[in-house]
Amino acid sequence: MPHSTDATAEPVMLELVDEDGRTVGTAEKLSAHRAPGRLHRAFSVFLFDAEGRLLLQRRATGKYHSPGVWSNTCCGHPYPGEPPFLAATRRTVEELGAAPESLRVAGTVRYNHPDPASGLVEQEYNHLFAGVVSMPLRPDPEEIADTAFVTPGELARLRSEGAFSAWFPTVLDAARPALRDLTGAAAGW
Repeated sequence: MPHSTDATAEPVMLELVDEDGRTVGTAEKLSAHRAPGRLHRAFSVFLFDAEGRLLLQRRATGKYHSPGVWSNTCCGHPYPGEPPFLAATRRTVEELGAAPESLRVAGTVRYNHPDPASGLVEQEYNHLFAGVVSMPLRPDPEEIADTAFVTPGELARLRSEGAFSAWFPTVLDAARPALRDLTGAAAGW
């Protein structure tokens, strides 16, 4: 299913879940994000280069939710019935034009993050994945305004200087044990 912004396109549906991540129904994407939000399945991907630097993306300014802010490598929502691992791989290729390598499960986290700028709510049961990217990136400009590979120190500086998605600190903290396993403790993640 394309990620078109065409008003005639079919609405994108999300999988609603309970507190244990069991499917309980579906909802249209935007309606699931309107306050107070409806708990739905999501995924977040963290990819690293050969030097152990984390790939960040700055979301395109035309995005309806959290435009122009930095976030993890890729995030999104599986289609109803789509396994989160496959959705994470699919969206990484669609957004970055590069396939993740050695992608592995990095846990799950449940959160409720209102976005004051848009009034939307991220009420998500998020599946976390970590891996490597070695292919050249070809970001989709409708999705991504910029990319950066950062060390932990560079990430701290960037976070002190600019805006990040509301969910970024939560997913990063939840994924840290798997990120350390992937990159080695010396990398500082």
